[in-house]
Amino acid sequence: MTNRLVLLISGRGSNLQSILNACQSGQISSTEIVCVISNRAEAPGLAVAIQAGIPTQVIAHRDYASREDFDAALRRSIDAHHPDLVVLAGFMRQLTAAFVSHYLGRMVNIHPSLLPAFPGLHTHARALEKGVCWHGATVHFVTPELDAGPIIVQAAVPVLATDDPASLAARVLEAEHQIYPQALAAILSGRCRLEAGRVHWSTPLPGAEGTVVHPVLAAPA
Repeated sequence: MTNRLVLLISGRGSNLQSILNACQSGQISSTEIVCVISNRAEAPGLAVAIQAGIPTQVIAHRDYASREDFDAALRRSIDAHHPDLVVLAGFMRQLTAAFVSHYLGRMVNIHPSLLPAFPGLHTHARALEKGVCWHGATVHFVTPELDAGPIIVQAAVPVLATDDPASLAARVLEAEHQIYPQALAAILSGRCRLEAGRVHWSTPLPGAEGTVVHPVLAAPA
């Protein structure tokens, strides 16, 4: 049986491309991206999907009077595709609790920080302001509280003395492209699931409580 993914995007679609590559290479096996939905008609990631022959849809949040109305329309569109997993890949909208609850355990997100540090926006600038030594990315199940869902996998990258937000963001993005397909493959194969509010692994991975801190990128020479 083929797993079905619906991806939600707002921007350039770089994580969409990494997931698509993983599906095509077999890293994520027996899986099809059945639709890519964006809240922005101008999102460059839509062109990535179209080039790959993936159906796309735009549900513009500005066309709806309330967050609840937008989420209802988004839910109808997603459910029409009967996905096994809803994947937030740079989707820049905060979703209502009712929407999240409908997909609890079936919706994942990637966030550009080592959660619980720096939830929300402008994570790279905030990390530099705090002077942290390590920064990174987190894949997590989505729960109603913003960026607070149970962690599936993390990637840590060093913060360099020469970094600015753009250079740090670029290295974190490379890490995102590695760990998001890994996490999706684990969930879709049944190795990882959300149960009673916690991440459970049927095949143990290094780390505590099913959370992998994976330093995938070394400091450049």
